[in-house]
Amino acid sequence: MQSANNIRSVVSFESMPEHKLGLIIMKGCSELGHRVDQYLVQWRSEFADDEQKRLPGYIKESYILDAETPRFGSGEAKGQINATVRGYDLYIMVDVTNYSLKYSVSGHENHMSPDDHYQDLKRIISAASGKAKRITVIMPFLYEGRQHRRSSRESLDCACMLQELVGLGVDNIVTFDAHDPRVQNAIPNSGFDSFRPAYQFIKAILNNCDDLKLDSDHLMIISPDEGATDRAVYLASVLGVNMGMFYKRRDYTQIVDGRNPIVAHEFLGDSVEGKDVWIIDDMISSGDSIIDVARQLKKRKANRIFMIATFGLFTNGMDKFDQAYKEGVFYRLVSTNLTYQPQEFIDREYIISCDMSKFISYIVDTLNHDESIGDLMDPYAKIEAKVHCYNNR
Repeated sequence: MQSANNIRSVVSFESMPEHKLGLIIMKGCSELGHRVDQYLVQWRSEFADDEQKRLPGYIKESYILDAETPRFGSGEAKGQINATVRGYDLYIMVDVTNYSLKYSVSGHENHMSPDDHYQDLKRIISAASGKAKRITVIMPFLYEGRQHRRSSRESLDCACMLQELVGLGVDNIVTFDAHDPRVQNAIPNSGFDSFRPAYQFIKAILNNCDDLKLDSDHLMIISPDEGATDRAVYLASVLGVNMGMFYKRRDYTQIVDGRNPIVAHEFLGDSVEGKDVWIIDDMISSGDSIIDVARQLKKRKANRIFMIATFGLFTNGMDKFDQAYKEGVFYRLVSTNLTYQPQEFIDREYIISCDMSKFISYIVDTLNHDESIGDLMDPYAKIEAKVHCYNNR
């Protein structure tokens, strides 16, 4: 890791932490969590003033508390914290999408599902037994976030999950790019923050491409559907370029895999001919929709296409992306490490992976000091500075 002086400008917090900082890293996000811990250790050891250094537990070799969720042969499990959490400001990090982890059920091997990760999270919260002063759950991909509203006789899984966590004693929930942040209405009296990695996307793309022209004559932001419009509007506004959108024309006479199948993607917006195009969305699941959108843009003579998503789930594998890249359908695919990324995914030449560990470290450090996270929620100034530096390099 870089030296602290290269990774963070000196931040002077107005208040001292009231409680000691503790991190519990669920095994699904071990790599990301340990990076967050390294940043916090370096920052506090380098930048702490004399008063902060005298605060017990402010400077440590690691803020990670030992915790585990061992399983019995039947597949049942328990949560166990092997360190004191009394009086701690506790941050629990969990990645509910990490399917690479396995456990044994009566001799049969199971891959961990989002349900398994969520149950383990509840076990750890329960193991804290109300001793922590404050509990914040950092859940980058919001569990059941796509089941956030009811149509006819359906479950409201995301709302129930939020209420259950609050009932267990969770004070704050931190997530990223929630599919619909209005789901926080289910817990109106509790903390809920949904961050968007707009700055990290722009930074990663500009660091990897040195020939972009960031103006309305050469760049356009595209929303692949009506649900992602606000993301595209924000990105287009801060970059000062135009945007367009597709909407999904569906066949409402039938239901396939729980939803009405998409008949076609219809485009609304100015001409994309000769322009670089950024398609921005919250997630890529199977990839069918975003690849179809990219093909539609290519038919309209778009230049280079960047497919950007906070969460790259790739539930049907990478073969269709490999084929589309070979055909020249898109130029780069940009995603974050907020969810599990296999090494073979990162190694593909068209992948730009955004490391979010530093940003999460900012969030944790700021919340532990009880400071405002307003600047972290809206990175307009940082984006403006980055673009200005890029244009005048």
